[in-house]
Amino acid sequence: MQIVGELMTRDVVTLKETQNLAKADELLRLHRIRHLPVLRQGKLVGLITHRDLLRAAAVHATDPAAQPLWAADIMTRDVTTVRPETPLKEAVDSMLKHKYGCLPVVDASGTLVGIVTEADLVRYAQHLIAERDRHELAAEFGA
Repeated sequence: MQIVGELMTRDVVTLKETQNLAKADELLRLHRIRHLPVLRQGKLVGLITHRDLLRAAAVHATDPAAQPLWAADIMTRDVTTVRPETPLKEAVDSMLKHKYGCLPVVDASGTLVGIVTEADLVRYAQHLIAERDRHELAAEFGA
């Protein structure tokens, strides 16, 4: 049985809740990602997505005198998480059911240890397809 810990991205780009949205935008662009876990002392307290930033920018653009926004102002606070030992099927079922683009992975103390994203799942699907193709070729040529 596959578990989340075998597939998750461990080197996670994160944001502190006290950082502003310009920093969030910079991180998303620089790392070519769409999800930023928000941390307070290493613990997950929220999540900002690329879509959240676009929405905030649109609202913010209507008021030129508005103060800069902080991560804590727009982050989703009640984030569904999984543990590294969560069965991968359970995580995928949750992502599909709730239309999540990612699931942060935390340990028992709530410390962020990874993230599993749609991109991780597509890479895994690519691996499975390649494996299946190899088996089919081997069977075809009697190997």
